[in-house]
Amino acid sequence: MKTKAQKTEDVKNAKAQLAKSKTLLFADFAKMSAEDLRKLRREMDKSGAKFAVVKKRLLNVLFKEEGIDYDARGFDGQIGTIFAEGAIDTVSGPLYRTLQGFGTDAKTREAEAQRILGAYDLEAKAPIERDLVMRVGTLPTREVLLAQFLGMLAAPVRSFLYLLDQKSKQTVEATN
Repeated sequence: MKTKAQKTEDVKNAKAQLAKSKTLLFADFAKMSAEDLRKLRREMDKSGAKFAVVKKRLLNVLFKEEGIDYDARGFDGQIGTIFAEGAIDTVSGPLYRTLQGFGTDAKTREAEAQRILGAYDLEAKAPIERDLVMRVGTLPTREVLLAQFLGMLAAPVRSFLYLLDQKSKQTVEATN
């Protein structure tokens, strides 16, 4: 059991992370292997976020000190908090894909992705439901979406150029 000084240090560290964050995500880490936790921490670091285990009671103390109206005790089980410096779209995708990667088949991959419990937008001071976090997490990355959009814009031009090419070939054949 942690001493009061250790708990105070935990709250202090969490407060420092909270000051740099725009979004908080919550995930269940119960029965997760140590190796999976290390993978999760590494992936969150890559996406500019930090995964920390802070007890729900201490998290509520932090929220009260910072004037955040949110109750972490609403979650069942053990929760890990992901302090994200960016918006939800920057971290929910890597979190979703990382958790889903822990499964061996489709059913367990979906069950692992269900570890996402919800989020809180610090800028808007609003909770974000689990379903929205999951939907945003399943979206392709920004680069992929931009490439798809560019492909959609280029498709009519490409079709028109193909049509002109075929017409020019027909006129060449007709004159011969």
